[in-house]
Amino acid sequence: MEQTLVILKPSAIERGLAGEIISRIQKKGLIITAMKMMQLDEAILREHYAHLVEKPFFPHIVATMTSAPVICMVLKGIDAVAVFRQMTGPTNGRKALPGTLRGDFCMSGSANIVHASDSVENAEIEIRRFFKPEEVLDYTPKNLGFLYAEDEL
Repeated sequence: MEQTLVILKPSAIERGLAGEIISRIQKKGLIITAMKMMQLDEAILREHYAHLVEKPFFPHIVATMTSAPVICMVLKGIDAVAVFRQMTGPTNGRKALPGTLRGDFCMSGSANIVHASDSVENAEIEIRRFFKPEEVLDYTPKNLGFLYAEDEL
């Protein structure tokens, strides 16, 4: 099964959306194998958003992502990266369809409540950035047969 990194951004924490987002993750059937709250700093943001460091809006990213704690999670499931990105919706909440996390809970392109890994390869890198190997559990719920058909596993 694939793994993906999810970050509930300060905009989700400050607005009290963490429980609702986590509930939707669990209701979908994605398996949470690691979760922790942390305060990000500029160093980890420079690494995480290395592709954006030279952009004029990068200082805004640092300001917003350090303004409050975040909740980092590792999710597991078949096609977990694509499934969670579909649940998330487009980056700009104003363009996200109702039913997606951003479509239901945000109006911004930057205060967009969640980060979702964009590929399996990047998910592996991002998980290592935010979690030590021993923090990610090898956990499979007992109800797996109710999440997937036998031929999918």
